[in-house]
Amino acid sequence: MGKVFSIGEALIDFIPEQKGKALKEVDTFEKLPGGAPANVAIAVAKYGGQASMITKLGEDAFGDFLADILKENGVEVDKVLRTKEANTALAFVSVKEDGERDFSFYRNPSADMLLTEDEVQADWFSGEDILHFCSVDLVECPMKYAHKKAIQSVKEKGGIVSFDPNIRLSLWDDHDECKATVQEFLPLSHIVKVSDEELEFITGIADEKEALQSLFVGDVKAVVYTKGADGAELHLKNQSFVSSGFKVTVSDTTGAGDAFIGGLLYMLTAHKVQLANVEQILADKHDDILTFANASGALTASVKGAIHAAPAKKHVLNFIQTRLGEDFEVRFEEIK
Repeated sequence: MGKVFSIGEALIDFIPEQKGKALKEVDTFEKLPGGAPANVAIAVAKYGGQASMITKLGEDAFGDFLADILKENGVEVDKVLRTKEANTALAFVSVKEDGERDFSFYRNPSADMLLTEDEVQADWFSGEDILHFCSVDLVECPMKYAHKKAIQSVKEKGGIVSFDPNIRLSLWDDHDECKATVQEFLPLSHIVKVSDEELEFITGIADEKEALQSLFVGDVKAVVYTKGADGAELHLKNQSFVSSGFKVTVSDTTGAGDAFIGGLLYMLTAHKVQLANVEQILADKHDDILTFANASGALTASVKGAIHAAPAKKHVLNFIQTRLGEDFEVRFEEIK
């Protein structure tokens, strides 16, 4: 089984105790670990995969807290560097009644943004590995170029690159720059995960089918299109597959998309994915892969917080069996 490397931010989410209030009206917050790449790494590890985090944390109490959380959840932290030059990033999150969120980030800069390309080593990666990244740390900073070094290194080894834009416009002074940066990194990726809320912004195309097709640029082999409770679609260049979602009572959508992509990447590694067979595995095993990913996202949305909300594999399998009456445990035994 290959390893999933996540590069980017690990941060502290301050989640309000009161739901349905604007951020300025919230009185008390709960401190929770977060950051989309860290969430994905933890999801992969909790499902039984190998996961490694590539980031930089401040030499502060929040950095200590995040490093401990990663280790406790089975993520390798030997590529988590520390610095005194900046503090660990913070994000204050306002949660609406429907579980959707509004973010306010404190990072000017934060420690994660200071990881340099020279600190990324090409020999970390192999041809069996997957590198996953998002767009939060692609703002103009050293970390942007650390991403480029990691992507280049993985691709030179024959590995797979996964990209979830995970748009956070509040971090960008210029929204056009955000779009241009996402469009710059898209062609470097093999798997792209995009939500229904992001598709038109990223592509500039209102027609859904046309917009999805436009994402097949450069090295892109697969587009995973997520639609919240309505499930997800998998698009390959010449075929598409649809998977229904699971209805749950939403508590907090923080990390639900990360749990989804973590579940998907875990399933790919469990099937011993490589660049040469990724399209075939996605086509042959699309039902299992998308069902597991959808269940992962749904379970995470039903509880508060991101990393702590990530379910264990047994919980995902039990959830699927309860909802669908299918014995996914047997199928998992076949791919171990």
